[in-house]
Amino acid sequence: MDIFSNDIDGGKAFDWGRTSTDYAKYRDIYPPVFFRKVADLGLCVAGQRVLDIGTGTGVVPRNMYKYGAKWTGSDISEEQIAQAKLLAEKQSMDIGFLVSSAEELDFPEGSFDVITACQCFFYFDYDLVIPKLASLLRPGGKLVILFMAWVPADDPIARASEELVLKYNPSWTGAGYERAPVFVPEIAERYFRITHAEDYDLMVPFTRESWNGRMKACRGVGASMAPEDIARWEEEHLKMLRNTPSDDLQILHHAAMAVLEKK
Repeated sequence: MDIFSNDIDGGKAFDWGRTSTDYAKYRDIYPPVFFRKVADLGLCVAGQRVLDIGTGTGVVPRNMYKYGAKWTGSDISEEQIAQAKLLAEKQSMDIGFLVSSAEELDFPEGSFDVITACQCFFYFDYDLVIPKLASLLRPGGKLVILFMAWVPADDPIARASEELVLKYNPSWTGAGYERAPVFVPEIAERYFRITHAEDYDLMVPFTRESWNGRMKACRGVGASMAPEDIARWEEEHLKMLRNTPSDDLQILHHAAMAVLEKK
């Protein structure tokens, strides 16, 4: 389904369903440390019920499944959830998935010990979603907001890739990320207190193919460009990557996490 926001890409529509196949193949890129930091805080572990909102293809539940929590994943895109179910089944993982916007989730109050939101929190209507998430958490439950992005100012391959996206999609506002802590909206203070926050740099390995796929599966390309523009962008991007000295690409990323406890 098409999503619109005046604060994102100048209001240009995007649809994650259009890129679900590439998303499933190329967006599961988070290094183990990204998830281990969550588990080390005693979150998303055995004995806990966890809801992952904006789950996409189920990247967070599938990568944290080994820690023993009982997972449910939700996403507004039917195509993303279809891919999530396929991947979980292939990995013999018992994860529940449903199609729903975060603002319209329908569970009893206090259903979850932890709610995770990775790479998606800025898409939500905070005035609606913050009280909704607070109601879904048990007393003292935790909301974990996660984010990771490449750093174009300090990584030439990421910078050149962004410039190429902007050549074909100048309205894309996903370019130019600068290191920052996780953003927590002001309304969250009514329902939550921040108990932990951290951010750190890390190198993420790619091949030329997988970096091209990662970029193709971003909002500025596969989720919003016309098919003919995607084809032209991909041809030019692959040509650019063939000029890199090695197929072993290490792309600089910045990761951030905030843990909010329900008051």
